[in-house]
Amino acid sequence: MKKRVVITGLGIVSPNGVGLEAFTHAIKNGVSGIKHDAELERLQFSCQVSGTPEISTEYSLNYFTELELRNFNSTGILYGVIAGMDAWNDAGLKIDFHSEPDWHSGTIFGTGTSGIAKFRESIYKIDDFQTRRLGSTAVAQTMNSGISAYLGGKLGLGNQVTTNSSACTTGTESILMGFERIQQGKAKRMVVGSTSDSGPYIWGGFDAMKVCTFKHNETPENASRPMSASASGFVPSSGSGAMVLEELETALARGARIYAEVLGGNVNSGGQRGEGTMTAPSSTAVQKCITDALLDAQISANDIDAINGHLTATSKDALEIKNWCAALNRSGADFPYINSLKSQVGHCLSGAGSVESVATILQIYHGFIFPNINCDDLNEEIAALIAPEKIPTKRIEKEINIVAKASFGFGDVNGCLIFKKY
Repeated sequence: MKKRVVITGLGIVSPNGVGLEAFTHAIKNGVSGIKHDAELERLQFSCQVSGTPEISTEYSLNYFTELELRNFNSTGILYGVIAGMDAWNDAGLKIDFHSEPDWHSGTIFGTGTSGIAKFRESIYKIDDFQTRRLGSTAVAQTMNSGISAYLGGKLGLGNQVTTNSSACTTGTESILMGFERIQQGKAKRMVVGSTSDSGPYIWGGFDAMKVCTFKHNETPENASRPMSASASGFVPSSGSGAMVLEELETALARGARIYAEVLGGNVNSGGQRGEGTMTAPSSTAVQKCITDALLDAQISANDIDAINGHLTATSKDALEIKNWCAALNRSGADFPYINSLKSQVGHCLSGAGSVESVATILQIYHGFIFPNINCDDLNEEIAALIAPEKIPTKRIEKEINIVAKASFGFGDVNGCLIFKKY
């Protein structure tokens, strides 16, 4: 018999807020985390704005020792450890340094790359015949599973400890994988989420592809414009979202606060066939991902109150809305409310699915729909598909029961989750 799975803890490191209190305030009030990036300007990027979480060394010392931070150069691991440990603490769970591992708890925590700045630093040292100066943590910071390994050690996790990677679908996929492990009775709780490094070595390739906006270097807060007629590309950003998924029986037995329930979901791929390519989604696969997620969650399309879309502020936004309409067979005023957190934080890449999922859960728990900022000039193709009032530009205070969260990534990979108010 499948176990029911609920969310008992949340953690967030976002360009517009580090920690649940700051982040909740920001998304409710449409606070942008996009700022001018002096380093991108120095390197002559076309896009010279970014969304970079602000974390001081003093703040980092709440999660790492001074020794651990010596020679540390991995923003992705930094963000992920903070978000993951915050989610664990938010769930009311303890860290016991003297017992054996917690065999019932694990982590599936995704990333696209790990410690790319550390890689660069290491390459220069090796080329300068200074291999012995790499330090003892160079491998842990640069291996892709570094984030799950750090979290596993800090929390004493004895169940599955691993890292997944599926481009922009990474965070959504990690949540579904953790959900399925608990649902099958293989773990009682899982720390799930994803993270992404900051900086030009991550973002340079996207700037070269000309998918990042270059029109708002002087007005950063206006730069990220999903579903807008004047959208000109995404804003590169970074961060991490985390949540503790827990078997319902275990959560109830220890009196845990429950934010929401995970009903199910789906991941698939278009196989880069038909219109699907390395960088473009297959509509057939996207629609199938959504409809299969509904089947897995055992709900109908009409049960969905709101959607937190992928919606990057590129030319694919209208196609995404078209695919939602086709998959749900809903349009016009019948379409659910839809929003994109990227309007406030930019595109967190491999961290996007988890950061946006935390925002989704907060909407369900607190009863609101966060605004789409920079979308007063709605894309005409989108306006022809769904009623403009379904794309709120101001916060709506509203009890919502079921929300769909989707992510679509390079490699023609898709993920869709269904969350429900508990």
